[in-house]
Amino acid sequence: MSDTLLEMTIGQFLDRLASSAPTPGGGSVAALTGAMAAGLITMVCDLTIGKKQYAEFEAEAKAIRERAEAYRAELQQLAQADIDVFNQLSAVYKLPRTTEADAASRRAAIQKVMRQATEIPLRTARAAAALLPLCAPLARYGNRTAVTDVAAAALLIRAAVPAALINVESNLTVIEDQIFAREARAQAEDLLIGLDGEVEGVLTLTRTRLKG
Repeated sequence: MSDTLLEMTIGQFLDRLASSAPTPGGGSVAALTGAMAAGLITMVCDLTIGKKQYAEFEAEAKAIRERAEAYRAELQQLAQADIDVFNQLSAVYKLPRTTEADAASRRAAIQKVMRQATEIPLRTARAAAALLPLCAPLARYGNRTAVTDVAAAALLIRAAVPAALINVESNLTVIEDQIFAREARAQAEDLLIGLDGEVEGVLTLTRTRLKG
């Protein structure tokens, strides 16, 4: 792929995604899903800031916006990082293993890159999950006309986190460092705790606001 992910048009990205090419794959999609959630949060903040009826919430809306944009930038970078590390992994799997020394070197290289390939979706899940606490106050106090966009952001987050973590789970089956594997699994489990309940809370707030 000559262009980076963020340089592609939406059409190009979707065509590439639907092709037999190995990248972009689920990890990049998870990261972009989280980035889209962040974009929706920012949008609702922008529709809230400067409006007289939401003046009491303006300072918090600005703070939410700043955090959402920081996570959006991170998630966009992680979408490309997922592709880059896959390419690295493909390269190390092609290393020679003719001699015992070659095989040992190849095995070590695979383990090193596989660890990176595990850390990237874990970071993706962490960044996406960090967006969720921004949704409830925005659903409660943000621009009422855009409250469904906050709900959409929460639903995207609920998709992005487990989508990223399934890649972590897959990669850990190859990781030989059991201390790293245990720590990664524990972090993954923590990120899922309360996720569904928090999303449902945002949806409940949204429906309440819609009723006026």
